[in-house]
Amino acid sequence: MGMEKASLGKTIALLPAGGAGRQDAVSAVSKSEALRKSLHFLVALSPALAFAGVPFAVMSLLAGVVFYTLMELLRLSGIKVPVVSTLTMMVSRERGARRFELGPVTLGLGAALALLLFPLPAATVGILAAAFGDGFAGLVGRLLGRVRPAFLFGKSVEGSLACLAATAIAVYLFTRSPAVALTAAVVATIAEALPLEDYDNIALPLVVALAAQGLLAA
Repeated sequence: MGMEKASLGKTIALLPAGGAGRQDAVSAVSKSEALRKSLHFLVALSPALAFAGVPFAVMSLLAGVVFYTLMELLRLSGIKVPVVSTLTMMVSRERGARRFELGPVTLGLGAALALLLFPLPAATVGILAAAFGDGFAGLVGRLLGRVRPAFLFGKSVEGSLACLAATAIAVYLFTRSPAVALTAAVVATIAEALPLEDYDNIALPLVVALAAQGLLAA
């Protein structure tokens, strides 16, 4: 979800040099990032909702998007809603503290579009890639990423490897097909590395579902 350029080290560098302060910063950023990525992991449940009907799953996702949007608008207006406002503030990174945090919106829309545009098996592969591939890429890259070559547009090698591995494992467990798992993992890793910021939450599940559709139909 979004770019990794606002790294953990940059955040901590703004704090006093004391060891305790830096440890607190690591803990705070880790908790915030873990909460953000929990939204990615939760979206993996949407294909299960689709077994009760794709319209039901899509409406559930859109309802979540609308609810989150309203809570973000209230937060930016200075209106606090118990518990919910605290959670939305934690979801916001440094860049989102004073502006609308778009990631959860594009994540819900990406999953909904995948379910609407592709057969359920292919859509599920795309959503799993967004949930676990992109989720672990952001978490690992932000907390552990050190090597950031130019061709990854500010992303880290560590995050990209996490995306590759997490997507491959999740898709293989669903399809039991090494070919589908490998294809989805490679496509997801390439899409996640592109400088799309929060819009990778839309692009990634769609391109992975498209790549998987032909293999699943074969």
